Amino acid sequence: MSTILIGEILSVAMFVGLIGALMLGYPIAFTLPGVALVFALIGWAFGAFDLTYFNALPLRYWGINTNEVLIAVPLFIIMGVMLERSRLAENLLTTMGELFGELRGGLGISTIIVATLLAASTGIVGATVVTMGLISLPAMLKAGYDKRLSTGLICASGTLCQIVPPSTILVFLAVILQSAHSQAQMAKGNFNPTTLSVGDLFAGAFFPGLALAGLYIVWVALNALFRPASAPALKLTAEEKRGLGGRVVVALLPPLMLIAAVLGSIIAGVATPTEAASVGAIGAVLLTLVKILSEHFAKRLAAEAVQHGLFWFWVAFFALTIGLALFAGAFGVLTLAVVGLTGGIAAATVIPEVRRQFYNILDEVSRSSLVMTAMVFVIFMGASVFSVVFTRLGGETLVHQFLAAMPGGVHGALFIVMLVMFVLGCFLDPFEIIFVVVPIVAPVLLKMDVDPIWFAVLIGINLQTSYLTPPFGFSLFFLRGVAPPVVTTGDIYRGIAPYVAIQAIALGIVWIYPPLALWLPKAIYG
Repeated sequence: MSTILIGEILSVAMFVGLIGALMLGYPIAFTLPGVALVFALIGWAFGAFDLTYFNALPLRYWGINTNEVLIAVPLFIIMGVMLERSRLAENLLTTMGELFGELRGGLGISTIIVATLLAASTGIVGATVVTMGLISLPAMLKAGYDKRLSTGLICASGTLCQIVPPSTILVFLAVILQSAHSQAQMAKGNFNPTTLSVGDLFAGAFFPGLALAGLYIVWVALNALFRPASAPALKLTAEEKRGLGGRVVVALLPPLMLIAAVLGSIIAGVATPTEAASVGAIGAVLLTLVKILSEHFAKRLAAEAVQHGLFWFWVAFFALTIGLALFAGAFGVLTLAVVGLTGGIAAATVIPEVRRQFYNILDEVSRSSLVMTAMVFVIFMGASVFSVVFTRLGGETLVHQFLAAMPGGVHGALFIVMLVMFVLGCFLDPFEIIFVVVPIVAPVLLKMDVDPIWFAVLIGINLQTSYLTPPFGFSLFFLRGVAPPVVTTGDIYRGIAPYVAIQAIALGIVWIYPPLALWLPKAIYG
C-alpha cells in the first residue's frame, strides 16, 4: 500500500475521529491538537507524514497573535458583555413592546426588532435569548400568545447575531477565507490577489441579515392575520401611553448611535474593524455609566424628571455627534469630544454608590470577556495544528477530488458542503464548525470560483440553524432554563420548526440571488 493511500485513509479516519470525540463531549480546545498529534505520529510511523511540518506552527501562531483584525474579537466581546450587564435589552423590550403592543402580533414583532438591534450591538446569543425569555415570553403568554409561536420567535430571533454584523463569527470567517482566497488565486496564477476584509463580510451580511429578520416578522404577521388568537393585541392604559414617545427615544437612541458608530464606520471605510470595535467597547462603557447614573438619581428625583433629563441628554449628544461628523470635517475633533465625554462621565464614579456598582460590573465583564476570548483563540490555535496534519496527510487533495466529482459542478459541491454543515450543526457549536470544516473545504470551493463573500454569508445563515436544531440546539436549552413551567420542552421544540424552515428559505434566497449579499460590498468597496 502506497504512503499516499495510507495518508488519505488516515486523513478520513482523523476527521471521523475528531467528530466522534466532539460528540462524546471532549473539549474542542484539546481535542483538535490531540487528535492531530495522534494521527501525525501514526502517519509518521507508516511514512505518510513528516514531523518537520510542525516547524510551520510557530509562524502560524505568530500570525494569529499579531493579526490586527483579530484584536477586534475581544473588543466586540467586551462591548457585548458590557451592554448585556447594563440591561439595555430590558429597556428596549419593555418600550418597544408598548410601542407596537396595540397591534395584533405587535409584541412579537417588537421582540424581533429588539433582537435585531441587540444582534448589531451585543452579539451574544445566550444573553439575548435568556433576556427575552425572562421579559418578552411572560408578557406574550400573559397577552394570550400561542406558546409555540412565542418560544419559536424568541429562540430564532436570538440567533440573529450570527449573521447580523458586527458578528465575531464573521470576523473569524474573514481571516480564514482570506487565507483560502489567497491560496486559490495563487493556484490560478494570480500572484497579486485581491484582499478580503472584515468590512466586505459585514457589508455582505447586512441585507441578508435584515431580510432574515424581515421573514420572521412576516411569519408573525401572517399568524396574527390568519390566526388572530395566536397573537392578540395588547390593551395599554392611559398611564402607559403617557410619555411613550420620550421613552422610545431614550431606549432607541443609545443602541442606534452605537450601531452607527461601529458598523457605519466599518462599512463606510472610515475605521478598521479593530478601531470600530474599540469605539464600540468605549461606547458600551458610556452607556453603562449613564444607566447607573440615571438609576442613582432616579432614587432621589422624580422618575419623570430623570426621564426628561435622559431624553434631552441623548438628543443633544446625538445632535453634537452628527454635527461634528458632518461639519467639523475632522475625525480628531469627534474623538476629542468622545474622550471628553468619557472623562466627564467617568468623573461621576466619585459617587461611592455609582463607583461600587460600576466596578462590580467592570469586574464581571473583564472576567467573562477574558474567558470567552481565551477559549476562542485556543480553539483557533488548535485548529491550526489540525489543519497542518490533515493537509499534509493528503486530506485537502482528497476533499478536492470528492467535491469535484459531485454532479452539478460547483453548485453540487457547495450543496454537499452546506448539507454537511447543517448536519454537524445539530451536534457541534458554530465555532467548532468554522474552525474545523471551513479551512478544509474553503480552499477547494474558492478554487472552483465560488465568491468568498457569498460563501461566507451562506455559512453564516446555515450555522444559525445549529442553535435551533435538536438534539443540541443551544437556544432551546437557554430558553428552557428560564421559561415558566407552563411552557414544556415539546412546545419549544415544535415552536422552532417554522423558523428552521424560514432560515432554509433565506439560505435559498441568497443562493438563488447572490446580489443580495454581493451588491453592497461592490457598491462600497468596488
